Amino acid sequence: QVQLVESGGGLVQPGGSLRLSCVASGITFTFYNMGWYRQAPGKQREVVALIGIGGRTDYSDSVKGRFTISRDSAKNTVYLQMSSLKPEDTAVYYCKADRVISPPAAYWGPGTQVTVSS
Repeated sequence: QVQLVESGGGLVQPGGSLRLSCVASGITFTFYNMGWYRQAPGKQREVVALIGIGGRTDYSDSVKGRFTISRDSAKNTVYLQMSSLKPEDTAVYYCKADRVISPPAAYWGPGTQVTVSS
């Protein structure tokens, strides 16, 4: 059974930092590109950061320079280090795993709430 479980969300003041974690089980982690997405109230889900099986990373313009995605294959875990947080970063953050070998498959975690407010 595939399971992605996010943790590390919470309430933080503007300018603060948080580190999100996503632990994957039931998959061969090294066969999956991993990503963080977010969805704010009334808005569509959007990509935040991606990391490939080889470690290549990509970021949305809105978080570039503030967020860092990383992965630890020994722990089947992907991280999102968030710094200089802004109120507009408030959203539910989701972890996603995309299999790079055939047949394609994608899995989502249930999400973790991040609220940036003073």
